[in-house]
Amino acid sequence: MNQDLKKLFSPLTILLLVVMAGCSSMKTPATADVAVSKAAVDNAVGAGGAEFAPIEMNAAREKMRLANAAMAAKDYPLAIELANQAQVDAKLAQSKASSAKAQVAADALQEDIRIMREEFNRANALRK
Repeated sequence: MNQDLKKLFSPLTILLLVVMAGCSSMKTPATADVAVSKAAVDNAVGAGGAEFAPIEMNAAREKMRLANAAMAAKDYPLAIELANQAQVDAKLAQSKASSAKAQVAADALQEDIRIMREEFNRANALRK
């Protein structure tokens, strides 16, 4: 009887451990995904996303709000999905902001070059 009990107990223990690991791992990835996505939203804000990509930033913020609500409701798969969508929106906003800033810098550089050419042409005209 003792051998039969050990044979039954071992698979049940393994099954219980697998189920417990599965349940606990559902909280950790959702928490990690939400945290990573929040960091992405914060980075996008810091990069000027609100100024240069307001639509994407609003979408990212709204999805983060919904992801946090899903976490509070313990709907971890939905929280992960919304957090991932928020992260994509935030990265897009950050990219648009970086691109817009680069364009502003390029435009300023082009203007400086134009002014330098005018001054160079004036200086050459005075020499002649």
